[in-house]
Amino acid sequence: MNDVEELKQFVVVHARAQNIAPEHYTAVLNRITDDEPGGPDSWAAQWSAAAERFAQQGNQLDACRNFNMARFPFVDGPDRERALQRCIEAFDIWRADTPIESVDVDVPDAGVIRCWATGLSPSERKPLLLVMGGIVTIKEQWAPVLLQAARLGMAGVVAELPGVGENPLPYDDKSHRMISAILDAVADRADTAQTYAIALSFSGHLTLRAAAEDSRIRGLVTSGAPISDFFTDTVWGKTLPKVTVDTLAHLTGGADLSGWGLTAAELSQVDIPVGYIVSGRDEIIPPGDVAFLRRHARDVRTVEYPDVHGSPAHVDESRLWTVRSVLAMRGGNLPQRAVLSALLAVLRLRRALRR
Repeated sequence: MNDVEELKQFVVVHARAQNIAPEHYTAVLNRITDDEPGGPDSWAAQWSAAAERFAQQGNQLDACRNFNMARFPFVDGPDRERALQRCIEAFDIWRADTPIESVDVDVPDAGVIRCWATGLSPSERKPLLLVMGGIVTIKEQWAPVLLQAARLGMAGVVAELPGVGENPLPYDDKSHRMISAILDAVADRADTAQTYAIALSFSGHLTLRAAAEDSRIRGLVTSGAPISDFFTDTVWGKTLPKVTVDTLAHLTGGADLSGWGLTAAELSQVDIPVGYIVSGRDEIIPPGDVAFLRRHARDVRTVEYPDVHGSPAHVDESRLWTVRSVLAMRGGNLPQRAVLSALLAVLRLRRALRR
């Protein structure tokens, strides 16, 4: 069973990332008292009740967001399974009025996964933006980002880590091959030789490993990605939040992860720009991981916030920095980059004035 107070702490960054209003998520969290299966005041029950109210109002996107919170951090029983299915259903209804489409990807020797995509065209193959979340975030959480890909002149695909959401694949030391399979699946409708990834947390680790083998990946922006020490530092491992330990055990079947760290040799093969958002008080990723990445990858650019994992108090700044970084990696786009830089400066000034 999950520690409810810990869930309340770690879910905030995901609520803010989905533009859930603070007064709404605070009210829901205040009504939650336990994580008992079937309990009226449980985590899944209260978030699901809020989601159903949005669905009844015809607000399918907010229903999807709240059902996503109800199944957080992973499906561990009927209540969260029902919430995940309702989340996907609500998203499917909402996307009917958008250009977002479903894409099935056959991963060799593993299985078939479903992704969300936009901007795919055999006659106008655009550079590809690949978006992935971490071990507790499903593709529906990030899929609305696809509507912004067109503004960047890119096609977009959103996927989820193996074992997360609808992804049935095993999460193991070969999971990075899934990324190449995704690029293969859309290569006839996107310029996958120019693929840029926004891959957060553990999907950042997966994408770095893929980039060492697949030259189609031309840039990566990540946040709070484990690199090396996370997998080998047993002392640090004893301090990890329960939700992280439990989720990894659920996804990997309790596998030994000590050999999952990226090596210096692997990182030396990553000859692309890597943008990394560092949380100065990260309770999940050890500080040695970013230092290791800087030492061994060829082009690492970082921004650091005095915050916990995911930098929940800096979501708006992180978004702007991420988009600006992708544009810079592609080259050109000077007017857009200038606007984003100006907006970043305003946010930083406001934060400084509040201190």
